[in-house]
Amino acid sequence: MSRFTDPLTGADAVGDPTAPELTDGFGEAGEPGGANAGDRDEGTVNKTGTTTVGIATDDGVVVATDRRASLGGRFVSNKSVQKVEQVHPTGVLTLVGSVGGAQSFIRTLRSEADLYEVRKGESISIGALATLAGNFARGGPFFAINPILAGVDEEGSHVYSIDPAGGVMADDYTVTGSGMQLAYGTIEGEYDEAMSMADARDLAVRAVEAASERDTGSGNGVYVAEVTGDGVDIEGFDDTDAALAER
Repeated sequence: MSRFTDPLTGADAVGDPTAPELTDGFGEAGEPGGANAGDRDEGTVNKTGTTTVGIATDDGVVVATDRRASLGGRFVSNKSVQKVEQVHPTGVLTLVGSVGGAQSFIRTLRSEADLYEVRKGESISIGALATLAGNFARGGPFFAINPILAGVDEEGSHVYSIDPAGGVMADDYTVTGSGMQLAYGTIEGEYDEAMSMADARDLAVRAVEAASERDTGSGNGVYVAEVTGDGVDIEGFDDTDAALAER
């Protein structure tokens, strides 16, 4: 069972007891050379490859991801992976990198957000949750991941990228994953800070669609999460055309 220091209270906090141990073959924070290094073949680890997009608007945030998982980037092992999960009453986190590490990270962050709410009687802010996520990425026993944390709180709409070393960067929009360059190319020319949620959804889906055309790690449809002050709505589509038709 992993133990962490709660950055908000200074008290010891216990990580998710159901999370699998992920140190085999990797050192701390996903570096090579951990316990039983060399026992795990990179080609046998499920990875998402992936394209994940987060866009903030005045009314909320939109997150879109593809649905493909692969083995070593050479074989499509799953075509319907949900790569965005709710971790907060008004916040979501994407799944990027090793599937096992990302799933463990999501479970741990969700449990810490729930624990904060029980202790304080209110939801943790998205900014504080991003700091917590960065601390876990830097010091926790997770595979190298690069998720997006997006949500809404009293201060407005937020989109953060969390890098494998624990860096936390806020922006109006961000993209992570193997298809990021292609997705960024779609967003850069069309993003407008005054755009509506509907327009942000359309742009995020088209960015994932563009990446899926050329990036072998991305494809097989799209998941779309829309987050407002009222909550989180996540929906999956077998293809991006179906997602665009839902506007």
